[in-house]
Amino acid sequence: MERSIFIQQIIDAAKVRKSNIVLPEGNDERILEAANTINQERIASIILLGDEQQIAEIFSSKGWSLEGIKVINPETSEKLQDYADTFYELRKAKGMTLEQALETVKQFNYFGMMIMHAGEADGLVSGADHSTADTVRPALQIIKSAKKGATVSSFFIMDVNDKTYLFSDCALVENPTSEQLADIAVDSAVSALAYDIPPRVALLSYSTYGSGKSEMVEKVSKAVELAKQKVIEEFSDKDIVIDGELQADSAIVPGVAQKKAPNSPLGGEARVLIFPDLNAANIGYKLVQRLAGAGAYGPILQGLNKPVNDLSRGCSVEDIVGTVALTALQSGH
Repeated sequence: MERSIFIQQIIDAAKVRKSNIVLPEGNDERILEAANTINQERIASIILLGDEQQIAEIFSSKGWSLEGIKVINPETSEKLQDYADTFYELRKAKGMTLEQALETVKQFNYFGMMIMHAGEADGLVSGADHSTADTVRPALQIIKSAKKGATVSSFFIMDVNDKTYLFSDCALVENPTSEQLADIAVDSAVSALAYDIPPRVALLSYSTYGSGKSEMVEKVSKAVELAKQKVIEEFSDKDIVIDGELQADSAIVPGVAQKKAPNSPLGGEARVLIFPDLNAANIGYKLVQRLAGAGAYGPILQGLNKPVNDLSRGCSVEDIVGTVALTALQSGH
């Protein structure tokens, strides 16, 4: 499959970054093929988790080289006990026992998170054989949010009509409060910067500037004010523009913005779209993907201390390669 211009640019940038990325699902042939591609193109250094002999046999049968790829079997790793002891210390206040810690860390996603916690990897990509919860849960327990009490959310990068947009939150926070929406908006602006997407942020609603009156609208308008204040306090050195509440056409169509929101600093050229809840966001990204033929990359997680990203269980090899490249860029931002 031919790569889009956007994803090739991300891959080229990732090559410069030279990140170490963990792929815990070494039992999946798509992961192995992607690991080979990433290794051959020098997109990132790969740590594969799985049975060393089985992986070596598959690589050999395909004519691929494992040189440059590190393969670790969590169950036989010399670091297993150290990781288990560390995990126990992280979770003992929650009732974790040493025995439970050891059994838990044998699970590949947990072991991969412990590699990152030890500073031996820059990011992790999982989800080809695991649910989102199986990826996010150990991330929250081990990697944790970048700030205590902060919102961990997700986004999709949408490549449509020769433009790249960021949609959030499409996968995690079901019905965010105003405070959570503000966190999502600001985190999404910062994430956009990592991928050279203009951080022009619109908080979406069925209402534009109070044209509708309801608690749903008030939630979004309050989030706009909180997000603007957060930018002033924490990111005044960044050229971040936030506006709302805006209907989708007011956010992304200059002609409509001129009529509905003539004073909007976005001018109908928002590139980061913040949806009011998970229903709207998930439906929105899938409609754009399926009806407009947009490339959809994600869900990418944000708000963690280190990048951990989720794959769809129906992902292709190129989806995995692209997500690893996106993760590599996150790790250095």
